[in-house]
Amino acid sequence: MIQIGLTGWGDHYSIYPSGLSPRDKLKEYAAHYPIVELDSYFYAIQPEKNNKKWIQETPASFRFVIKAYQAMTGHKRENEPFASKNEMFAAYRESIRPYIEAGKLAFVLFQFPPWFDCRKEHIDYLRWCKAKMGSIPCALEFRHNSWFNERFRDQTLKFMEAEGWIHSICDEPQAGERSIPTVLKPIGTKQVLVRFHGRNVHGWNKATAGDNWREVRYLYRYNEAELLEWRDHLLKLQSMVDHVYVVFNNNSGGDASDNAKQMIELLGIQYDDLAAKQLGLF
Repeated sequence: MIQIGLTGWGDHYSIYPSGLSPRDKLKEYAAHYPIVELDSYFYAIQPEKNNKKWIQETPASFRFVIKAYQAMTGHKRENEPFASKNEMFAAYRESIRPYIEAGKLAFVLFQFPPWFDCRKEHIDYLRWCKAKMGSIPCALEFRHNSWFNERFRDQTLKFMEAEGWIHSICDEPQAGERSIPTVLKPIGTKQVLVRFHGRNVHGWNKATAGDNWREVRYLYRYNEAELLEWRDHLLKLQSMVDHVYVVFNNNSGGDASDNAKQMIELLGIQYDDLAAKQLGLF
């Protein structure tokens, strides 16, 4: 099964009817896609009221890919507002418990920053993170290409398998050591994650993109040839695992939803258990 969705639901204006209230956007989003990447968790561990609302507003079959909090992956160097990493991980696990109980958690996504390279202390930290998450399924995404260079590629994949990580396969610009190649190797036979970041080489690294690098980093629209190539990749992955989760993250220019819709059409997918569409102002 291939399930396709987007990063967040706030900014994908092409799928929302005129006058739709922001508080109703998730309901409308769930009428188009069966999964979403819940990136709000990267910025803050979410309160119970938010989690209850989001779970209630989505169909029973809907799934959330929940990002790890930024201090869990080293994007934020301090543990604040927590006294320790142990306290932080415990708070995170407790916060996502409603998704697990509702059967709506696909997995937690640990996306590490570009400076998180392949070295012993980082490997030890990955082991520690996985142990702290217990039985909660977790996907792992790197941003430093040392993990998949010729020297370490096979060892990295074996390590991920031994530790029980789900592989987050990326399509992203090949822009030096701060990007990783596409490695079409799922870990195990249950599930795999594919994330489309676009191919904006100029905008990928802060040093080359300038002051507005956050806006241009994911500014890219996949063309039909690129999507057709990836259609074949996704079908190959589908033959290897039970569930292929696909997230389009190329939304600096609002292209993610259009590309996701194109991919759904190219694959001939018809999702039959989506939410009902909302009514706009007119």
